[in-house]
Amino acid sequence: MKNLERKLFLVAAFSSVFLFSDFGHSARVKDIANVRGVRDNQLIGYGVVVGLKGTGDSKSEFTNKSIVRMLDKLGMKVEDKEIASKNVAAVVITASLPAFARAGNRLDITVNSIGDASSLAGGTLIQSPLRAADQNIYAVAQGSLLVGTGADSHTTVGRIPNGAIIERDVAEDFTARKMFRLTLHNPDFTTAARLSKRINMDLSGKYATAKDAGTVDIIVPFAYEGRAVELLASIESLDVTPDTRAKVIVNEKTGTVVIGDTVRISRVAISHGELTVRVDGGKSKGKDGDRVAVFDSGTSVGDLVRSLNQIGVSPRDLITVLQNIKAAGALQGELEIL
Repeated sequence: MKNLERKLFLVAAFSSVFLFSDFGHSARVKDIANVRGVRDNQLIGYGVVVGLKGTGDSKSEFTNKSIVRMLDKLGMKVEDKEIASKNVAAVVITASLPAFARAGNRLDITVNSIGDASSLAGGTLIQSPLRAADQNIYAVAQGSLLVGTGADSHTTVGRIPNGAIIERDVAEDFTARKMFRLTLHNPDFTTAARLSKRINMDLSGKYATAKDAGTVDIIVPFAYEGRAVELLASIESLDVTPDTRAKVIVNEKTGTVVIGDTVRISRVAISHGELTVRVDGGKSKGKDGDRVAVFDSGTSVGDLVRSLNQIGVSPRDLITVLQNIKAAGALQGELEIL
């Protein structure tokens, strides 16, 4: 079963899936880490959808005030009591502002009803500002909503592709920076050490330092001053072999078991129903008709699961066996139950 440590096996049995995961392959730096500060920013705004076919808010406290303010800005003076319509709905607008966004670019937006409107189908969102956490306006949204019309569609939520226009740049001057920080998606000391070593090999110097399990700092070499984009482009394309803890993940609801290839089992004997298993390098003896599986000490959980599956052990029994092996202290790795 040596190939088990190098390949990904998908074994279907009893409507369940066992995944023997191999984490020994390399990955690009851009797939396991991100540059600190290079991230999306959440935007949110309040708006009003008009043009509904009697499916708007029945309680018009929000919408009436919003319409009054809008008409006031357009030069028309009206009172709240003069407005009564079920063709209007109050909504919250959400969007994601990508890193390095520039004024004039467009964003997709999601519109959500916050009143008791029954449907936003056919409505048009009127001009609404979108703010970030710093309360500054970064985009303005407007447009006709796309709402699902199927039997299972959620008609109080709609989308507007390219429905917002970015009004201000997200300030970030990369060319002047002297240092960058990489943050690992899955913090691990071994991976951080490998990453810093790989970067230093590529740059031919001591420029990268692992600060902790999830952080690697990079000093910009003299040759790359003013060329930060080229530096990061060369670093993010490097291959690094990430390391992970030995772990078995079990979903009891679906009978799914996900196993890392680094998980091992110590010497242990198991008896479950008609099944007898002994991991000690010897033979397992049982009565006639018993189902028997024998493994060498130090066998992987992948070997165990694959073999038990071949002799007809059900996924539910397998999950029970794994839980008991862990309880006995013979499972060398984490067991996570979902």
